Amino acid sequence: QICLSLVKLLFYLAHSPLGSIVLLDFQPRQFVMVDGNLKVTDMDDASTEELSCKEDNDCTLDFPTKSFPLKCSVVGKCEGINEKKNLFNAYRYFFTYLLPHSAPPALRPFLSDILNATGDLRYGINETLKAFEKVLHLYKSGLYLQKRPLHLKDYISLKGFRTVEGEDYKCWPSYSHLGCLLSVHSAEEAAAICNSQSQCQSFIVTQQRTWTGRPLASFQSSPTDLIPDANAVVYIKRSASSGERL
Repeated sequence: QICLSLVKLLFYLAHSPLGSIVLLDFQPRQFVMVDGNLKVTDMDDASTEELSCKEDNDCTLDFPTKSFPLKCSVVGKCEGINEKKNLFNAYRYFFTYLLPHSAPPALRPFLSDILNATGDLRYGINETLKAFEKVLHLYKSGLYLQKRPLHLKDYISLKGFRTVEGEDYKCWPSYSHLGCLLSVHSAEEAAAICNSQSQCQSFIVTQQRTWTGRPLASFQSSPTDLIPDANAVVYIKRSASSGERL
């Protein structure tokens, strides 16, 4: 969410009515999340000036660990230097820390492509935004789940019940520090996640939603404590439903 919001912001800066705007003091502390959108807190160090040049050799974009040769345009300006400077700063301050983590395994190759392409400045802001929107579409639609074995058949569903909330086993990246609360596309994906965790014996798909509209599922090690809830469904592993647990 943070990276996508940042890319949308940089897209606007690259195509603003004033021209391409560069953030000269590009640091994480210069941004804040407001209602799920990233905002710049200080525009004092923003500029529409692009580096003047006489030849391509005048257009090297330097960073502490990398340098990029750019083209000198016919009007004597380094082509796209403001856009590229913003984008590489987004890569080194945000993408490298946020993109490699917490995405479903099937989407990680797409995010790795974005990371590598922006790190080498092979993508401009237009291509970067398009790539992010593709990943978001796959994530929201559940298309990344195609051709997977069905896991929900391994579970018994108890309608009209939910598990008692409380501290349970923890997983990463959980939305709750008390237990294992993860975003899922459906109960089928939740079943696949539960099967992949040795502690998990049951789960419930909650009414809570993330910023993409995906529900949160709560995974638990014991299905014993059930309470009535007309709107809920508890899914319990068939292997855990025998004996005295129910």
